[in-house]
Amino acid sequence: MVYSVLYRIIVFIIGLIFGSFLNVMIYRIPRKESIVFPASNCPECKERLKARDLIPVFSFIIKRGKCTYCGEKISLQYPVVELLTGFLLLLLFIKTGLNSRFFVYSLLFMVLIVLSFIDLEHMIIPNKITYPAFIIAIIFSLFFDHIEFTSALIGALIPAAVFLLIALIYGKGLGMGDVKLVAVIGAVIGWEYTFLGIAIGSLLGIIIILPLMMARIMDRKTRIPFGPLISAGTVISILLGQEIFAFLYNNIWKG
Repeated sequence: MVYSVLYRIIVFIIGLIFGSFLNVMIYRIPRKESIVFPASNCPECKERLKARDLIPVFSFIIKRGKCTYCGEKISLQYPVVELLTGFLLLLLFIKTGLNSRFFVYSLLFMVLIVLSFIDLEHMIIPNKITYPAFIIAIIFSLFFDHIEFTSALIGALIPAAVFLLIALIYGKGLGMGDVKLVAVIGAVIGWEYTFLGIAIGSLLGIIIILPLMMARIMDRKTRIPFGPLISAGTVISILLGQEIFAFLYNNIWKG
């Protein structure tokens, strides 16, 4: 019991640390900056940050959300991404334990977090992330047991083909970035769980967007990034997909 709690704490802390690096990717990739050089610095005053400034979440709290050197407010996104990464990796660890699935799905979760926050701010899903992620996903299917190689290829092809067809027919709403995103997801979790994630993401979109439209905060012309919705649905599909499919089978399919 003690070791179980300790492992979970360690996973959560590792998630916070990775989340800190994800923030670097989220900020720099859309701006076509290196994610390695220069070292972390304040986006406003460009002062290089010291180790004490980079402690996930705690640095934000201690500094009261302001830069130590120029006093500029630090975006709330930084602790949100760190906490989100920590909690998602913790939930995944509780779900799968420490195995190849945890390793592969953790990487997918982190890719989804980066793409979601970039899409929210810039309305793009960068090829710089989706192309390498897809190649790595296919390679992983050859060496890990989370999915078979053929299932990875089919899982990527079917959702991507459906999204591409929709994008070509309607022209608006879905972009090529979304097509590539579902290809990456499908190559990791297969087409069944990918479509479940898309369905859940679409439902979340209705729940979130419909009240905003009724309140006239948004309208039909408002551009809506679909990447975060797909990502959220995918996370739910991975964490609860088996239970959802079992419920649907027992209560709907079997009647």
